[in-house]
Amino acid sequence: MKRITFPALSILTIIGFGSLAQNFNVYEWETLTCKGEPVARHEAAFIEANGNFYLVGGRRIQEVSIFNPETNTWTNGAKPPVELHHFEGFSYKGNIYAVGVQTGNYPHETSMKQTYIYNPATDTWEKNFDMPEGRVRASTTAKVYKDKLYVACGIIDGHWEGHVKWFDCYDFKTGKWEILPDAPRFRDHATSVICNDKLYLLGGRVTSGSIDKVFELTVPEVDVYDFKTGKWSTLADPVPTQRAGCTATAIGDKIIFTGGESMSQEDAHNQVECLDTKTGKWSKLPSLNTGRHGTQLIWYKKKLYIASGCGHRGGAPELKSIECFSKN
Repeated sequence: MKRITFPALSILTIIGFGSLAQNFNVYEWETLTCKGEPVARHEAAFIEANGNFYLVGGRRIQEVSIFNPETNTWTNGAKPPVELHHFEGFSYKGNIYAVGVQTGNYPHETSMKQTYIYNPATDTWEKNFDMPEGRVRASTTAKVYKDKLYVACGIIDGHWEGHVKWFDCYDFKTGKWEILPDAPRFRDHATSVICNDKLYLLGGRVTSGSIDKVFELTVPEVDVYDFKTGKWSTLADPVPTQRAGCTATAIGDKIIFTGGESMSQEDAHNQVECLDTKTGKWSKLPSLNTGRHGTQLIWYKKKLYIASGCGHRGGAPELKSIECFSKN
């Protein structure tokens, strides 16, 4: 595998906050002191909608945890009607969606055909559209681009077997699914980002409990789907730190990639890495205070946030902390 080197870039260069001459050390991760606390969870979604952040789902049936970033206050919302975990959450028109979901216990969790929506305005849950016929799976990625949802890869049988490269598109306006060209490779427990009319698949693994390799088979390649051409490609440089249960977000031309779990260490990963989509090169940012997997990053008002998740490889300990990356 090609060795990745990290250029000494300013964090301000990376996320566009100011002069190139300033050093990235003026930014740091802060573990926030909050009023109230969330329900500890992992394999859940952490999503911004209408100015608040929502921890949704996770193992067991748990109420929504709601964070107000203006007051650093946690409150609680309604529980979902069923257990929802192992999905990449997203918001669309103010609602939070759970698509490509697992329910039930390890290692043969059930992939759910039904999708669910949480409405923050009414604090209610409801069933929504079904996954495409014959293509039900979970631990997928899920991102919205121009009023269409793009769901990639996943696994059919929990943490056991049934890996797929499927790539499907749901049109919110017509309520219909379209089958698109398969992704270049299998992966589950991955993350996705849309940046400059392209979908990036990062991290993940081929979870294979059937051969006693649940954590080992991480995926290094970054696969890219170009919405303009309808074709897949693979970047020359892989992710610097291989991991699954990871998360990423786009800031301008850059992708911030962090969190996750792997066999390389017992602790969840705290490394924060940045992909410049213009050059295809990676750089390194200050690490999280606490490594975590099974959650998501939020980019909001020029600050990065990450909350909850699990602190070690596997299912414990579940965390309650929230970190913010901003100017010190």
